[in-house]
Amino acid sequence: MTIAVIPSRYGSSRFEGKPLAMICGKSMIQRVVEQTQKSAAVTRTIVATDDRRILDAVEAFGGEAVITSKACRSGTDRVAETANILNLSDNEIVVNIQGDQPIFNPLTIDEMILPFRQDPTLLMSTLAFKIKDKREITDPKDVKVTFDKNGFAMYFSRAQIPYPRDKETNVDFYKHLGFYAYKKSFLNKIVTLPTGTWENIEKLEQLRVLEFGYQIQVVITAYDSPEIDLPEDIERIELRLK
Repeated sequence: MTIAVIPSRYGSSRFEGKPLAMICGKSMIQRVVEQTQKSAAVTRTIVATDDRRILDAVEAFGGEAVITSKACRSGTDRVAETANILNLSDNEIVVNIQGDQPIFNPLTIDEMILPFRQDPTLLMSTLAFKIKDKREITDPKDVKVTFDKNGFAMYFSRAQIPYPRDKETNVDFYKHLGFYAYKKSFLNKIVTLPTGTWENIEKLEQLRVLEFGYQIQVVITAYDSPEIDLPEDIERIELRLK
């Protein structure tokens, strides 16, 4: 059984109430829930929120939601709290879905959890997409990832990584899509770790895992997943839906 959790906060300095923003007649959180439910691997989809308005909206369209603490440091902490509310077993696979990517391809969830079937010792995986839009290589909004020959993450950064010293170097760059899968036992471990130095500098929660010596399997997907950061991004997503 695979449980998908969508962390969803109402408060945002750049776009307050973003989960309830309407996109072609449906709220963003409803679109994310519906995309998640299309995954062949996911057996249950739950929104984890700290705001009653989001919970009410999810229940109104027939979705499932739980209230989690406002003190959660990150989306991962909110997912872990939800997994414990549900009393999941330690070997359960829990998927963390980005709540601001309403048109992601559900096949990416299946791709992300496949490594757990191939390697029962795996603790965590995530998704990356080969960058096609050169603007994303240097835009700090788009997180980049580098990984070793075995596909394990070496570093995540808002900066351009790797940085070619010789400008003519032919190198591929990969964008991190922000989705994760974990064993529930490892989720509980992550939330006991203090905030890491890299995590604090880059404001990227996954760096906590690397800084404390754990591995993250990076799964390369052929499907990009555009996100909504600001109200003006909605028009771009609506055009793609139409």
